[in-house]
Amino acid sequence: MPDSTDPVPVLSRIASDASCLHQALRALPTERDASALAARITDAQDLAGIALRLFLTRSRQTSGPSPTDLLLLHHVAQIAKAAQDAAAELTAALARAVENQRRQAAATSRRVVLIGPTPQQFIESAADLLDRIPALCDAREWPESPCQ
Repeated sequence: MPDSTDPVPVLSRIASDASCLHQALRALPTERDASALAARITDAQDLAGIALRLFLTRSRQTSGPSPTDLLLLHHVAQIAKAAQDAAAELTAALARAVENQRRQAAATSRRVVLIGPTPQQFIESAADLLDRIPALCDAREWPESPCQ
């Protein structure tokens, strides 16, 4: 893992990982591969963990944080929240997919009532959340950024 005292490599890794996870979600076969969905949940949780560790490290390093430090901490907190929210959406997708499979298996007639939103809708919501992360990691967007 990059040096946690310098936010640039950590944020770069987060942005890259979020983009890769976003692409993986777009190609995910939802209801047919629960283990792939579970792996993506773990990936989103890992992103949140990296962001939270960066937040803790940076917040402990500054006794009187400057406006730039506070802006960086704000962005990192938003990144952690987006990743955690994406993990929650993916967990809901997994639960919904399993429940719908259970309903289909237990159906005694051809008519099966599946509950919504669909797993795909949860996955799309997670992908949208992950899509926001690279912009939050872009140090060029911050005035007086310590990352430039």
